[in-house]
Order: sequence, then structure tokens, then C-alpha cells
Amino acid sequence: MANLENVFVHPTAVVDDAVSIGVGSKIWHFSHILSGAKVGRNCVIGQNVMIGANVEIGDNSKVQNNVSVYENVIVGDDVFIGPSAVFTNVKTPRAFINRKTEFETTHIRQGASIGANATIVCGISLGQYCLIGAGAVVTKSVPDFALFVGVPARQTGWVSKAGCVLDSSLMCPLDGSKYQIVDGKLFFQRDV
Repeated sequence: MANLENVFVHPTAVVDDAVSIGVGSKIWHFSHILSGAKVGRNCVIGQNVMIGANVEIGDNSKVQNNVSVYENVIVGDDVFIGPSAVFTNVKTPRAFINRKTEFETTHIRQGASIGANATIVCGISLGQYCLIGAGAVVTKSVPDFALFVGVPARQTGWVSKAGCVLDSSLMCPLDGSKYQIVDGKLFFQRDV
């Protein structure tokens, strides 16, 4: 039986046995957390969400309404997954062929944000604090702090840790933090 002490689970949600859910997390209407899933502390799992077997969701992450997070998706801390975002776990699915041995791992790194209705194709990594635009179809790995939009998604710029699009000054307009590009990668200026 899952330990649900200090966790809110809406009466319509289903939480299977052998699930770990951290203190302060909330599981909302009609959601299903499958056996083997791990949900961190202070997470919000929205309405009609499915967290698959052996999925890991980091602390302080939010999975908005109508998202299915399939097996082999690993979500870091402080991640935002927008409404109706889509994950895959097999590159060439067929209903009549069992390809469970071909599941590919997808990593969503700390602080990443995925916009509403975005599709994340399996076997890639979304970098720390990257921002995936609404409706984007992401087919390749995304660098830290990168802004990816479109179908297929392409990098159109950089964002700060606070999620603000950076202009040529590479200074966050919200908190004043400065960034620097080194070898095609964005870093906090103090990290270089």
C-alpha cells in the first residue's frame, strides 16, 4: 500500500500499491498513479493525469491537466509540464507489435518548462531551465536554457533561469542575472 500521509489525493484519483509520493504533493481529479511510480515532495499532479509505472517525478514539479507520463520518462526537480503535453516511449509504434523492450528513456532536467500541447519524442533530453513552446514537436535533445518552438521544434533563442527570453545583452529583465555564451552553450556569467 502506498504511504499517503501528508499527501492530498482527490477521491476520484487512483493510486496503485507500491507508489512513492512525497510530503505536500497533491493528486487531483481522475488521475492515476501506477505501481512503481515515484512522485517527489510538493508536486501538483493535475486533473486526468496518468503517471506510468517506474516514472520518476522530481520535487516541486507540476504536471498540468490531461498529461500521460509514460514509463522511462524521468522528470527532474522544479519541472513544469503544461496541459495536454504528450510523451512517447517508442519511436516506431505498431498496435500489432509488442515493442516494450524498445522503450527509450527521456530525461527532463531541473527547471525545464514544457508548454501546452507540446509533443516530446522519446530518447532525448530536455536541458536545465529550457523552455519548450506551446504546440512544439521536440525530436532532438535540447540544451540548457534553450528556447525551442515550432514543428519540428528548433532553437530560436535563450531563456533565463526565471524563464524570460534573453535579448543580445544576455541579461534577465526580471532578476538582472547575466549570462554568457561559451562554445554554443549558455552559462550564468559567474559559472564560466
